[in-house]
Amino acid sequence: MSDNIWVMRGRCHKFGDNVPHGGGIVPGWILARRVVEADKIIPHLFEDIAPGFDSRCKPGDIIIAGKNFGMSPKMNGFVAMHALGLGLLCESMPFLAYRAAVGVGLRIMSRCEGITSICETGDDVEINYRTGLFINHTRNIEREFPPIPETLRELIELGGNTGWLKRWWATKNSTGAPAEDTAPSS
Repeated sequence: MSDNIWVMRGRCHKFGDNVPHGGGIVPGWILARRVVEADKIIPHLFEDIAPGFDSRCKPGDIIIAGKNFGMSPKMNGFVAMHALGLGLLCESMPFLAYRAAVGVGLRIMSRCEGITSICETGDDVEINYRTGLFINHTRNIEREFPPIPETLRELIELGGNTGWLKRWWATKNSTGAPAEDTAPSS
């Protein structure tokens, strides 16, 4: 894919430490009802901690968060972030939350130590997810953070697990393999 998937520039939306998935990223009822459709989640993204977030963000905007972002990890909020064309940088997050974010194709960097101290909501920020170069154009600050690992880039480029599986299935079927795998009979 083109390099433009890896470079984002937009407004910063800053959140602090310990933002839980339920009750922070999305309301708890989204998780309880197992809502996974982006169009149904988007109006409720961050509504408990930043009401009206969905009307203030636009594709290319970047969520900046502190430590332990997305505690009690689920994928629902990451589905909405990806659908909105947002990026995410945080100081840390639980492994399962990181896995869920990558699994839906969200561009994310999770080891950005001190990121919350160099930006504020509304700042004009830019990130190159391939190199890890972060620029806050508003404050004239540049930092380098660990980029998205090369081993995960293809998965993100394809839109997460679903995109990767679709490509795998198409490749498998185009090579003349049977449409269904069957276990050998005994």
